[in-house]
Amino acid sequence: MNITKIIDSSSQQRVVLVESDQLIPLRMTERIATLSDILAADRPIAAAESLSRGAPIAINEQTQWLPPIDQQEVWAAGVTYRRSQTARMEESEAAASCYDRVYQADRPELFFKATPSRVSGHQQPLRIRADAKWNVPEPEIALVLSPKLQIVGLTIGNDMSSRDIEGENPLYLPQAKCYDQCAGVGPWIKLYDQLPPADQITVDLTIRRDERVVFNQSTSAAEMARDFEDLVGWLGRDNTFANGAFLMTGTGIVPTNEFTLHPGDVVDICIADIGTLSNTIVQKK
Repeated sequence: MNITKIIDSSSQQRVVLVESDQLIPLRMTERIATLSDILAADRPIAAAESLSRGAPIAINEQTQWLPPIDQQEVWAAGVTYRRSQTARMEESEAAASCYDRVYQADRPELFFKATPSRVSGHQQPLRIRADAKWNVPEPEIALVLSPKLQIVGLTIGNDMSSRDIEGENPLYLPQAKCYDQCAGVGPWIKLYDQLPPADQITVDLTIRRDERVVFNQSTSAAEMARDFEDLVGWLGRDNTFANGAFLMTGTGIVPTNEFTLHPGDVVDICIADIGTLSNTIVQKK
């Protein structure tokens, strides 16, 4: 089951199911009034199925997608793939040993990524920092967590990063990672009763510039050094999430050192069995 939020033709936010080429509005109730209420249910799929449905809406170029998030925090994990470890070590000789150690340590790298206001949905712009010269997307599998920190679904995440800022000093990581329009989430949440095997969750990144592909690479969750449950377990230590949370699980795709995003680039992240998150890059002047 795929579920997300849109702005409908009357400019109202709606929670909808995505079925083929149609959106099915859900009629919310006093008990289930928001997307978060569905995600917090003991059985989210059953909760969504219990709601009555409105008339189908065709998906077209005028569809206004919203990120499938309410008040949840967005967190992220780092250095969970070997390629990510290598890339971080290439950013800075001074920080190389830090990234090498965290890749092998019991405790993972976890950091706060974004508030909901900093999150962009499908076909909404993502930003590169004006004070950075080396900016890249980081395509990631994002876990959708209930307030009990149960994994109730998956979505696509884009952890935008300024590699030169982080590489200058690891203490600058919050500035390299967290700013306006720094996180892409969407296009919808895929709800699961049981997650698919890791080797079936493939991630593909394509970057187009002036309609020409300038970067393309794929990876799989099978390449991760940590499993999802381990990351969630660490996130929940001495931490509560009354609204649930989104956890980006790290990237196994890092463009070459010569590559940086330009304003106008279109970043497409495709995860098998979920969909494609597409965002155009902007930069504040």
